[in-house]
Amino acid sequence: MMTSALKPRFASSFRSVFGIRSAFRLRPFTRPGILGLASVMTTCLILTASPVLAQNAKKKPPPKQAPPKIRLPESVRTKPGKLMNVPPVDRKSRSELELAASKLDDLIESKLAQKGQTPNRLASDEVFLRRVYLDVAGRIPTLAETTRFLDSTNPEKRVELIDRLLSSPDYVSNNYNFWADTLRLVNRPQPNIVAEPFMGYVKEAIRSNKPYDKWVYEMLTAEGKIWDNPATGYQLRDDGMPLPYIDNTVRVFLGTQIGCAQCHDHPFDQWSQYQFYELAAFTAGTRTRIKRGDPGFEKTNPANAMINEARKHYPQGRVPGAFQRMIRANSYKVSEVKANLKLPHDYAYGDAKPNSIVEPEVLWGEVPSKAKNAMPRTQFAAWVTSPENERFHNTIVNRMWKRFMGVGMVEPIDDFRDENINANEEAMAHLGEELIRSGYNLRDLTRIILYSRTYQRIATDYSLTSGEPYYFPGPTIRRMTAEQLWDSLLTMSIRNTMPFQRPTAQQMKPYLDVDFTKLTFASAKAQSEKFGETYFLGKYNREILKKHGYKSRVLCRASELPSPSKADSFLRQFGQSDRETINGSAEEATVPQILSMFNGPITHVMLEPGSVMVDTVLGIDDVRGRVEAVFLSVLTRKPTAKDRIAVAGEFNKVRNRNVAYGNIIWALLNTREFLFIQ
Repeated sequence: MMTSALKPRFASSFRSVFGIRSAFRLRPFTRPGILGLASVMTTCLILTASPVLAQNAKKKPPPKQAPPKIRLPESVRTKPGKLMNVPPVDRKSRSELELAASKLDDLIESKLAQKGQTPNRLASDEVFLRRVYLDVAGRIPTLAETTRFLDSTNPEKRVELIDRLLSSPDYVSNNYNFWADTLRLVNRPQPNIVAEPFMGYVKEAIRSNKPYDKWVYEMLTAEGKIWDNPATGYQLRDDGMPLPYIDNTVRVFLGTQIGCAQCHDHPFDQWSQYQFYELAAFTAGTRTRIKRGDPGFEKTNPANAMINEARKHYPQGRVPGAFQRMIRANSYKVSEVKANLKLPHDYAYGDAKPNSIVEPEVLWGEVPSKAKNAMPRTQFAAWVTSPENERFHNTIVNRMWKRFMGVGMVEPIDDFRDENINANEEAMAHLGEELIRSGYNLRDLTRIILYSRTYQRIATDYSLTSGEPYYFPGPTIRRMTAEQLWDSLLTMSIRNTMPFQRPTAQQMKPYLDVDFTKLTFASAKAQSEKFGETYFLGKYNREILKKHGYKSRVLCRASELPSPSKADSFLRQFGQSDRETINGSAEEATVPQILSMFNGPITHVMLEPGSVMVDTVLGIDDVRGRVEAVFLSVLTRKPTAKDRIAVAGEFNKVRNRNVAYGNIIWALLNTREFLFIQ
């Protein structure tokens, strides 16, 4: 064990490693052209020696230093208390799901044989372990998790791990990120809409494993204020945009792009402008504001009246933001009235006249009989989520398949049309049948995919731009998402990666909800001040930064951070969506990404005194064990013989072992092997 006198020097060297260039060379994970300029920069800097550092290390030992200052917040340096309770998967269904996975494999391998291809061999335990942690938990495994799995001789350990991860808070956090990108979740879709209850609702639906058809139906039919019925947040996301709302809904849940038909007949598909308006007529009666006759709304809008009253009491009539937002938020309430939709005034086709009323009609099939006498929104929701609506279950199957395999059976995943072939119709139909049979259980659908040999095979280097169909000899090589990368760096750095969680509707309601029939300025002022001190975004975010921040970065999992993050944040630099478009995240490499990995605040966290990485390395007595721990922590594998030779060369060039350890960690982080999911 290193003496305590050496610990400060070691920690200080770890922090300074980002200011030097390493002579250490790791064998790269090769994927030609995948990173372009970024990979060239990485390789060049990793291979550049730092003779000055080595000479200084030889000349004289560093002077004695005071114990290093612990700069990591206390909240992240200790293991978390009780996190969310996630119901475990049903172990009794494992056998039937394994049979479903076996049939899936047969269908995939049959298609491969038809195309003269063979499946890849099964991946090693190291590769599988890292892949399944990133895909399910959204992070790489810890050193303890890696060691436990690799040392296990249980023949069922892969299945056991899949089920354990799907029953964990990690799964909820990672799955939330997936849906946040798909549903375009933002903290503030409009200046006066409070979106956090809906974001909490999405997270809760994942935690409780709410049946997918029920979840979607709730979002499409929800009424009320968002803290009373958080599912209304789906409607409010596109508030004021009724036609884009229909386009986005059909694209997300039915894998069909009809947006072009909003203005003219679709140029590349069968949909006409008239059909678009027929579908939009189902939701024409949706209202998102309180209306005359609602409690407190008599002659004038009570929200406007209260804001005007407040201007009389505040200096220069400047009403605080928390007061305005709380009052304005209470003017939003989703409801449905009977209403007609008319064609646009410039409608140019011969099948109807401009400004004529359009009757609701679905694009294909029919509204289920049980809903035909219901209000139009309910009819629409019943049609979307019906088991008879093949595109409903095929779309979510395709989305989940791409999530874990890297490529959809249909590409693009939200554009089912004749020109976009289905790489394996039988496999998609099989998964769709299993989804319906399970009662739209998305975790069980995930289990089938992850149990399969197809998922557990060696990954293939494939790009959609190749123009060649992919028939799934194994998953494809993918770069980590921004959220996976952020959460993985936190895993190597801090012990509590979720020191706080996204607020729920129940937590926020007492600070937001008002009764306009009884509200006075004094009561509104008092409540708004409490809101300003708790969940008003500006104050809320500042308090979080103060408690859990490091170098202006909040150390918490991506699922709990503001959505989307600021444009200059680590997450946005690495491609997090701006939430303006469906699945808008990016995978392209950029120079700022490289600079951030070289010397950004998040990569400094793991090299701070008290971090998981520093304490792990310091806690091992021998050099061989420390090097092995570094490789297992960063790459989820032990170093090869060639790796050990490279490490020995680094130790020879940089005699200060503490600096050498830092160089090795820095080099591993900046390799393709770390950044990609194999």
